[in-house]
Amino acid sequence: QVQLLESGGGLVQVGGSLRLSCAASGCTFSSYTMGWFRQAPGKEREFVAQINWRTTTYYSDSVKGRFTISRDNAKNTVYLQMNSLKPEDTAIYYCTATPRSGLLYVTAAQYDYWGQGTQVTVSS
Repeated sequence: QVQLLESGGGLVQVGGSLRLSCAASGCTFSSYTMGWFRQAPGKEREFVAQINWRTTTYYSDSVKGRFTISRDNAKNTVYLQMNSLKPEDTAIYYCTATPRSGLLYVTAAQYDYWGQGTQVTVSS
């Protein structure tokens, strides 16, 4: 049973930074594609970033240049470093995983496992 546990969310001011972590268990983490999605109130869940087993990364246009996804296979953990945060980044952030090893997975349907989410609130 694959389990994903996010941490690191919280309240931050505009322009600030946060680092989210997602610890995975029950899978061969190093071979999995890992992703982050977010969902704001009243909106659909949207893709934020992904990193595959080759550590190839991909970002949504809304976060490119501000967010960085990385992974530490020794710790079975994926990170999302968020800088220059804006009020529109406020959302619940979800960690997600799939054993698929293709190049690009940007829809929620392409992922198999989800964490419970962590709240990020950016105040102005």
